[in-house]
Amino acid sequence: MKKQVTSYVLIRYQFPKRVAIKAKREVPYDIKLAARLVLDELVFMWNKNALEEQINIAIDQDDQQTFHELSKRYAKYL
Repeated sequence: MKKQVTSYVLIRYQFPKRVAIKAKREVPYDIKLAARLVLDELVFMWNKNALEEQINIAIDQDDQQTFHELSKRYAKYL
């Protein structure tokens, strides 16, 4: 796992604006990884639920062709 990294941006002093030093702290790698995993899981579940809903609608409407197409796409989520 990466160690926490801190980076600084030094800005030259300009007389009228009085800008001295701005510091920026990067987000740790483990927090970035956890956020990405959570987002991936949310997108996965949303897509799976949307397909389930479309399959249920196809069953209710007795549309076999749409049901078979959607069930093939849904098999990837199992």
